[in-house]
Amino acid sequence: MTVRTLAVVSAGLSQPSSTRLLADQLAAATRDELVRHGEQVELRPVELREHAHDIVNHLLTGFPAEPLRQVLDEVTGADGLIAVSPIFNASYNGLFKSFFDLVDADALGGRAVLLGATGGTARHSLALEHALRPMFTYLRAVVAPTAVFAAPEDWSGGTVDGALRARIERAGRELAELVRRSAPSSGPADPFALTTSFDQLLHGRDG
Repeated sequence: MTVRTLAVVSAGLSQPSSTRLLADQLAAATRDELVRHGEQVELRPVELREHAHDIVNHLLTGFPAEPLRQVLDEVTGADGLIAVSPIFNASYNGLFKSFFDLVDADALGGRAVLLGATGGTARHSLALEHALRPMFTYLRAVVAPTAVFAAPEDWSGGTVDGALRARIERAGRELAELVRRSAPSSGPADPFALTTSFDQLLHGRDG
């Protein structure tokens, strides 16, 4: 049986991180829904804070360090993506944006994506729709209808309250359905692969 992979990207800066906690909750809800439908699932968590220096170096030099290259391959080669950022000044944080600036513009085309965010007040929840969703739409990802925002009042002693739990479960069902509808990923695209046959190249040259 094919194993479905979910890349779980969180851009929290602190430890422990409510952003990582929300990402883990969304991943668990999606995994449980896929397993319920007979799928095998592998979660691939990515904490961007661990790769912050490599991300900056890649932006400056154009070359990724090997650990960052592996992370980029995991994200672009997964069957589904969960992406969660803290909200700073009404938008995703710089670490989140910098990482996805390194993802090839076509690498997430048609990929199932679930969005999440955390913030100090519920007023930041609109950033999911005016900042995160447009970015992934630009990348031609297939974004789940439900995006999940968690404010401090949504956590009760480090656990998920009822309203947040309902949103997480609904979003997990939506992402699982998108993943189930898609063909299994063949892994990250080969940047050196030929997209045109030699016959086509010769024909075009002769023409």
